[in-house]
Amino acid sequence: MTEPEMPRIEFPCDYPIKVMGETCEEFREHVFSVMERHAPGFDQTKVSIRDSRKSTFQAVTVIITATGKPQLEAIFIDLKTSTRVRMVL
Repeated sequence: MTEPEMPRIEFPCDYPIKVMGETCEEFREHVFSVMERHAPGFDQTKVSIRDSRKSTFQAVTVIITATGKPQLEAIFIDLKTSTRVRMVL
């Protein structure tokens, strides 16, 4: 019995990226600057920000129009350059 093949993403497509990190302006600015660098003109109305229960951390979800796997890989690498970023999904 063979394993079912994972679905492939067809580009371009809307792609959500969730970034979790410390609650501070520097964290949000880092996320937005990385998104602007790799997905210029992304729709800022498609951004959601949620605070943790104690407001220590935030989850920023940005939906971009992904153009390919190299773009997504570059975004993930650049997001992780900040010490304020804890996780990228």
